[in-house]
Amino acid sequence: MSKNIFKYSFIFFIPIFLLPQQAFAYLDPGTGSMIIQTLIAVFGSIGYAGILFRKKIKSFFERFRKTK
Repeated sequence: MSKNIFKYSFIFFIPIFLLPQQAFAYLDPGTGSMIIQTLIAVFGSIGYAGILFRKKIKSFFERFRKTK
């Protein structure tokens, strides 16, 4: 029963997404700056995580050098 509901809802919703419609969207300057700030934060976080990961790997291998 649930497979039939999924099949019919799929058949119903796909044409809605495929038909072009006008979207009267507006991005104000506040939204643009929020997107830029989010991207800067994401790339900064990825960079900082990479630095921490590199330090942990480096300290792991330095343990083997010190013991020899």
